[in-house]
Amino acid sequence: MQHITRGEIQSLNQRYRAQLINSLSGFKSANLIGTQDANGKSNLAIISSVVHLGASPALVGFIMRPDNGERHTLDNIITSKHYTINQVSADIYQQAHQCSARLPRHESEFVHTGLSAHYVGNINAPFVKESHIKYAVKVKEILPIELNNTQFIIGEIIHIICHKKAIQSDGYIDLEATNAVSVSGLDSYHKSSRLSRLSYAKPNMPLVQLDVTGTAKGSNSFQVGEAK
Repeated sequence: MQHITRGEIQSLNQRYRAQLINSLSGFKSANLIGTQDANGKSNLAIISSVVHLGASPALVGFIMRPDNGERHTLDNIITSKHYTINQVSADIYQQAHQCSARLPRHESEFVHTGLSAHYVGNINAPFVKESHIKYAVKVKEILPIELNNTQFIIGEIIHIICHKKAIQSDGYIDLEATNAVSVSGLDSYHKSSRLSRLSYAKPNMPLVQLDVTGTAKGSNSFQVGEAK
């Protein structure tokens, strides 16, 4: 096992350190944040920090990187109050990754990657047409994090678009049915293979393995810690 101390972390090459620390948190969801400025110019940014914050109200958050003077996504969110979050699938992960390239403000990632922008109702932000799971968000709070000059963006989900086949009767979304990918580190993309769903955990009660619909798999129950 390799042991890296705090001092050694601080002395690492910048790119090596960024890759190392990004990898430590494991697999993360890969999403494209769609925004639009006051002049109707669209922007698309790939983000791996989207997190669930609560279901009632339906809140999500994500981290904006440190201020480098050109934060188009954040500026657009502040201006329009709306943004979209679009799950990346295996079909579009290469175009999605290209959205991390730094373009001038007047150029759209949609144009450069060949992804398609589409709009729904009065939501003032573009969805990614090719994405299989996407939702519109209204910004509710922006929290500055002084430790590293980032911003935590909190928004309320106001519109969901998802393939009907992926949503199970209990509300569970089968991400594998949409060919969704995850990301590790800065540039590694992965498809998942579900082990199983598990029953609601209760003290001193055996867990039951469930299929994708939430139905128990026969008598396939087990105590935590025993061989399965």
